[in-house]
Amino acid sequence: MSSLIAVVSGLGAALVFGVSSVAEQRGTKRVKQRRALSPRILLDLVRQPLWDTAIAATLVGFTLQVVALKFGPLALVEPILVCDLIFAVLISSYLRGRWDTVLVGGVAACAAGVAGFLIIARPSGGRSTVSLDVVMPLAVGLAVAVGGCLIVARRSRNLRPLALALACGINYGVAAFLIKIATSQGGGLVHLLTNWPIYALAVVGPVGFVLNQDAFQQETLLAPVLSIITACDPLVSIALASLWLDEKLNSTPAGIVGEVIALALMIIGIVVMAHRSPQVVRQRPARAAGVAPERSPELSGPALCAGRAERQARGADILPAVAGIDGGVPLAGQRGQQR
Repeated sequence: MSSLIAVVSGLGAALVFGVSSVAEQRGTKRVKQRRALSPRILLDLVRQPLWDTAIAATLVGFTLQVVALKFGPLALVEPILVCDLIFAVLISSYLRGRWDTVLVGGVAACAAGVAGFLIIARPSGGRSTVSLDVVMPLAVGLAVAVGGCLIVARRSRNLRPLALALACGINYGVAAFLIKIATSQGGGLVHLLTNWPIYALAVVGPVGFVLNQDAFQQETLLAPVLSIITACDPLVSIALASLWLDEKLNSTPAGIVGEVIALALMIIGIVVMAHRSPQVVRQRPARAAGVAPERSPELSGPALCAGRAERQARGADILPAVAGIDGGVPLAGQRGQQR
């Protein structure tokens, strides 16, 4: 039953994220570009009603993600959330009244990869508590990885979008890991505020959020950026779930081969969807002709889905409110329900 709740909540979160990305992408493109991690981009964005509406919807999706992580393993929930890209593609294609067969093939490949991984790996078990000293290597690795990406982004104009996307994707995975720990512990609001995960999330979340906006504003290499951001989250989450949460995956030789193939199929689907995005396709001839891309594009499939970091960025605000309600909310369950 717990796994079923996690799957349903995860799919619901993915649907909400896919829909909200439509409004968020349009709002983000209407503001001036800022340097990486500049807080001024947030001041620009809050003046956009469309962006504000998207953020409100994203909070609903984040709440569903919290419920999913409460009841299911991290390695189960995060791959499901890749479906936000699939939902955005399907919604966009429906609204445009045109169906690109290659794009639909990408949707099928991604969905088959996610389903195949979950069926073969069968994520289960794991623990709900991790001491701060145990995850210190993770903190050091995160700082080095994100810092390196920012150095590359500052020094290379050509690699800037890819570096920002990679830094954003790494933050996605780490933030999901922190949310999982924070929501899996009982004790209500007091216990939540006296343990380290919520404070680590208060740092990692906003950094990921700003990096997401920075990467999403880049006018070049849109398809690779979308691919990196979307694929990085589940890959990092699965690694962290296995290394730090002791979540069990199928470790037989055949199982490992099957998991790798399924994840590769998922990534192929993501890449195909990103490259066949209407916005990407529309920008290619414009750039070839030396014309600047549009700043306020139409609904554009995967291009609408880069903005997923808000659910983690606002985790420090919403988690206390949700986790502090004992009894009537799924987050109040016992440890046995957490997986």
